[in-house]
Amino acid sequence: MSDSHEITVRVRYAETDRMGLLHHANYIVYFEMGRTEMLRQSGVSYREIEDSGHLLVIVEVGCKFKRPAYYDDLLTIRTTVARVTHVKIVHHYQVLREGTLLAEGQSTLACVDREGRPQALPPILRRGDGDSGLANRLAEE
Repeated sequence: MSDSHEITVRVRYAETDRMGLLHHANYIVYFEMGRTEMLRQSGVSYREIEDSGHLLVIVEVGCKFKRPAYYDDLLTIRTTVARVTHVKIVHHYQVLREGTLLAEGQSTLACVDREGRPQALPPILRRGDGDSGLANRLAEE
């Protein structure tokens, strides 16, 4: 998996509050979008990981708000893999508008089995391999 990835998101009207600001809960949704697309860019999807019996659950998430985002803003969500252990992945996020930092956050995912017991991350996520054969190798593991 690549160490960093960016996506763009346009703030929709339904995502704003009465003041016209991006509602705080949506930053966490944007973080998830960043993680998902980062993984997809590496050639494997969350669905494929889950189908292999590895569920990635959020055990910690946080966000620090610096400046507001508004309806119709075009935002860049930068997702970075900060740390990978045997069972966890820590991501850092930056939300930017035209290069200006609006918010930054972090999340920790833990790998569990279908019964919710901790298990090792699939090797595909531990080795940081970014080539297009990820999905096939995940199926082989």
